[in-house]
Amino acid sequence: MTIPLVDLKAQYKTIKEEVDEAIQRVIDSSSFIMGEDVRLFEQEFAQYIGAKHAVGVGSGTDALHLALLAVGVGPGDEVITVSHTFIATGGAVTQCGAKPVFVDIDPRTYNIDVTKVERAITSRTKALLPVHLYGQPADMDPLLDLAERHHLQVIEDAAQAHGAEYKGQKTGTFGKAACFSFYPAKNLGAYGDAGMVVTNDDQVAQKVRLWRDHGRESKYVHLAEGFGKRLDTIQAAVLRVKLRRLPAWNAQRRRNALLYTQLLGGTGVVCPCEPEYARSVYHQYVIRVRERERIQARLKEDGISTGVHYPLPLHLQPAYARLGYQPGDLPATEKAAEEVLSLPIYPELTPEQIEFIASRVKAYS
Repeated sequence: MTIPLVDLKAQYKTIKEEVDEAIQRVIDSSSFIMGEDVRLFEQEFAQYIGAKHAVGVGSGTDALHLALLAVGVGPGDEVITVSHTFIATGGAVTQCGAKPVFVDIDPRTYNIDVTKVERAITSRTKALLPVHLYGQPADMDPLLDLAERHHLQVIEDAAQAHGAEYKGQKTGTFGKAACFSFYPAKNLGAYGDAGMVVTNDDQVAQKVRLWRDHGRESKYVHLAEGFGKRLDTIQAAVLRVKLRRLPAWNAQRRRNALLYTQLLGGTGVVCPCEPEYARSVYHQYVIRVRERERIQARLKEDGISTGVHYPLPLHLQPAYARLGYQPGDLPATEKAAEEVLSLPIYPELTPEQIEFIASRVKAYS
């Protein structure tokens, strides 16, 4: 059998009629920019997350950039975050003219190691930017305590954590703002780029709404220069259809993860760890193995697609050479980058497919 890492075609088959109808509705209305579906999706997503405001933007990267700007991050500031993440996390900081400061991860959860954060705080630190990586919530309470003591802003990078919970509360509701990506492969994915800034702060929401649409108050009255970072109406329409199914899809991901963990138990494979405080939505099911490239190649021969999220940490990327980090600076991050391997985890995956994948992983580990 052939098993892709992500199977968007399988998902589409289950919702084809509703998605096609939603897209056709937008085409018939010709309201492609800031149409009614954008407003409705913002309301529905805010309600789902449990926040006061949700502001649709063009991508998860746009969400990070605008949220950081809205809380006052600018030139000369520092933002503490992790290196084990997609480059958009660090890139949004530099887009504001600020400097990303990378700290190491907890090797069990792959999220920010809260014990390493305080020593990284300086007089220039403006914000903390934890990432809820792979759908696993970061440990928020210690970070919020640090932020309060040092008068810092907290922005959640929830790009992979739609519906994840920390101590029974959904991620995206802890910091001053949170940022979601609706990249097609996400748990809640559009059919193109799309993103969202979520916040309970009226001023943050107002700034993001203004800046996403060229700073305009009305069609030709601009209070600021702003950007072209709007959420497309067609994407909003698709996301509205999918949002209704997200709880069930997340539940199936959790069932798939549990089956993997049961089948891979007692082997040399390190399975994901879910702390007491966390309810992961398993955007990725990430194991750790030795000789990853060999195992990945053998799985490919068996028709099993896998991924590596992420093979080269940000602090060692050529794009960040100017920051002066060296190999060995973040040992837990660098070790994870050498060993992590993402297995297929999407809701449409069958128990038989998971059993086959697990059997092959065990055979090669």
